[in-house]
Amino acid sequence: MKAILTFAPLLGRLKGAFALTLGLSLITLFAGVALLGLSGWFLTAAALSTAGAAFNLFAPSAGVRGLSFVRILSRYGEKLAGHDATLRLLADLRVWLFSRLFPLVPLGRRLGRGDLVSRLLADVEALDTLFLMALGPISTAVLAGAAMTIGLAILLPGAALAFALFFFAAVLLVPIALVLVSRRTGTEIVGATSDLRQSVMDGIEGHQDFVLLGATGLAMARAESPAARVAKARRRLGLIAAAASALVQVFAGAALVSVLAMGLAALEAGAIDGPLLAGLLLAGLASFEASAMLVRSATRLAGAAAAAERLHAIATATPAVAEAASPLPLPPGAEIRLEGVHFGYDPERPVIGPIDLTIRAGQCVAITGPSGAGKSTIAHLLVRLADPDAGVVRIAGRDIREVATDVLRRRVALMTQDAPVFLDTIRANLRIGRHDADDAECWQALEALGLAELVRGLPQGLDTPLGEAGRTLSAGQARRIGLARTLLSDAAIFVLDEPTSGLDHEAEAAFLAELPEMLRGRTAIVITHAEVPTAFDRVYAMKAGRLVEAARMGA
Repeated sequence: MKAILTFAPLLGRLKGAFALTLGLSLITLFAGVALLGLSGWFLTAAALSTAGAAFNLFAPSAGVRGLSFVRILSRYGEKLAGHDATLRLLADLRVWLFSRLFPLVPLGRRLGRGDLVSRLLADVEALDTLFLMALGPISTAVLAGAAMTIGLAILLPGAALAFALFFFAAVLLVPIALVLVSRRTGTEIVGATSDLRQSVMDGIEGHQDFVLLGATGLAMARAESPAARVAKARRRLGLIAAAASALVQVFAGAALVSVLAMGLAALEAGAIDGPLLAGLLLAGLASFEASAMLVRSATRLAGAAAAAERLHAIATATPAVAEAASPLPLPPGAEIRLEGVHFGYDPERPVIGPIDLTIRAGQCVAITGPSGAGKSTIAHLLVRLADPDAGVVRIAGRDIREVATDVLRRRVALMTQDAPVFLDTIRANLRIGRHDADDAECWQALEALGLAELVRGLPQGLDTPLGEAGRTLSAGQARRIGLARTLLSDAAIFVLDEPTSGLDHEAEAAFLAELPEMLRGRTAIVITHAEVPTAFDRVYAMKAGRLVEAARMGA
């Protein structure tokens, strides 16, 4: 539960909206209590009255109608204010989370895809209803119970203490016990759901291979285990919640019986009259309306606690790289040097090393090798997505660990092998490389990559929207859009990781042949598994974690 306190500042920003929601919720509840109490008094008084026309029917009936309208309006206002505050909290939660995730990139080695999706979606959603479904109803119930207890202390003193004991046992002790008992189950549900989502995502992405290899049964078996765990945990949580609901009803019944017993004694003693007793009984019954959502609120609170712990864990994780305590300026220049570099995701099993490499400013160098050889690791080291276990990476003579990462990444631009095309216009996709690029610069980048004619032929030109993941483009065109936005950046050094990914052999060869000319004047490292043409200044092959100078195609 302590992890929930991490998000107290976010809740504090919306304290006005939440206070309004709580106030309207209280008005709704008090109007309901007053409505039922007044109705009980009115009907009982009318039935017992022998005065006929002397009994005032108009004032109580007007009160009933007025309270009904108040309840309807306050209920609507409560929903409107509560959902508005919740949506704003959701936005703040996502901003908070993403601002803490960026320093942890890359996340793939820390979390599975399903687990990451769970934390970004399900866990955030569990917290965005924290007030609306948990803290709000509990606060409303406590305040309503306090008000009803005060009313009984004034009108029926003998029943106030017993009512208070049973009411607060129902609205406080039962939910607290439910949270404590169901916390482990809630954590299990969150974890099993994450595993299930991972299995489903693997099954969807690998569906074709599973079918072709006759391994669909394996994929289903991998999903069945977490699905069974989720179902079992939810059944257990349902049983716990049912028992808690029954206990709440027992306490509610005991509270009403105590009020009835004390009320009958007071009635017999002449301390109160029959209509007042009926009104108090029905008002007490209506006050327990606040307890109706408490069991659900408590289970939500247990789930929110588990979600908060998971989000807190990822948000407070150690960054992949540590920022320099006193960053030094990065000197002008675009020379790259790797000196005795070793690296391994598991220090006991190095992926690369030792590597010594010097690339002079303006050179275009290719690094080839099979998948898994460690080529992409070099790209990650150059932009400090990871730091070497030994050795030094220098840009313009400076150890990049001494430079602020944002300064480094303005000098070195990385185009990853899965660089996406976003669901937006061509102009917006290009300006990701440099947000202040004007249209002339966008056209220049497109011209350099042979896309200008294509874009000019589109009805909306640069304002043409691209489909999700660039599906309105061919694979080659999508890669060129990604490279164009990289070229638009002010970086002096480009690192292109598998820029021909998704292209056929002919398109790949043509693209690589043109690439050095596109990058002329910039220092560039092109990481590829393909054969490299003679246009590159040098070609290295990654073998057994080391770089070996290799021949170029046609050389």
